[in-house]
Amino acid sequence: MADVLTLTGLSWSVGGSAILSDVDLAVGEGEFVAVIGPNGAGKTSLFNLISGLTRASAGRIAVDGADITGEAPHRRARRGIGRTFQSSSVFPTMTVAEHVALAARVGKAKQSDALERVRLTRRAGALAADLSHGDKRKLELAMLLASGAGRLLLLDEPMAGVASGDVPELVAVIRSLHRDEGRTVLMVEHHMEVLLGLADRVAVLHHGALLAVGTPDRIMADARVQEAYVGEAL
Repeated sequence: MADVLTLTGLSWSVGGSAILSDVDLAVGEGEFVAVIGPNGAGKTSLFNLISGLTRASAGRIAVDGADITGEAPHRRARRGIGRTFQSSSVFPTMTVAEHVALAARVGKAKQSDALERVRLTRRAGALAADLSHGDKRKLELAMLLASGAGRLLLLDEPMAGVASGDVPELVAVIRSLHRDEGRTVLMVEHHMEVLLGLADRVAVLHHGALLAVGTPDRIMADARVQEAYVGEAL
């Protein structure tokens, strides 16, 4: 299995303080890797480095073997790197269909069946402002697919703020993108019950360093991981 993403010695410091230190991680073709860690562990910072919003202080980022460490975000998007954020970013006065059409035009990709793949076809004419938070998350996924940025999906806490009743369908959509379409996914999420049903492997960040990487069962039984989460839900 070829590696889609390879991080080697990836580090980021601000004002002399290390936010991420010597992170080594490889994500294989079609693999689902969950990134967990206590608050302030550096999870979103890691996504910012991979997507190009932040420049690494040291180390290397490679996608499909190509060094992208110094590339701008838009060039990474052209390589198929798609990113969602903790807060939904949609235009409230635009319809669902208009969002997907815009993403397809900007990414120079085909609009195709993106809405169907995220189960939003029936809401195509709805304004984004009228969507539930869960549907807004699905719309963001549809936009990534329509733009062509679906080689590597970086999902930053997609369940955050989503009503409990909407979580199962959002999980089903993400599972389908991974298992049915073979998408490679790197996801940050605090809902452990969600991750255990999705992830092939789990990577644990603690104080900006990679503490452990392994199967969900092995990570949940790891004493070092349990100690890192003292005082927080695991």
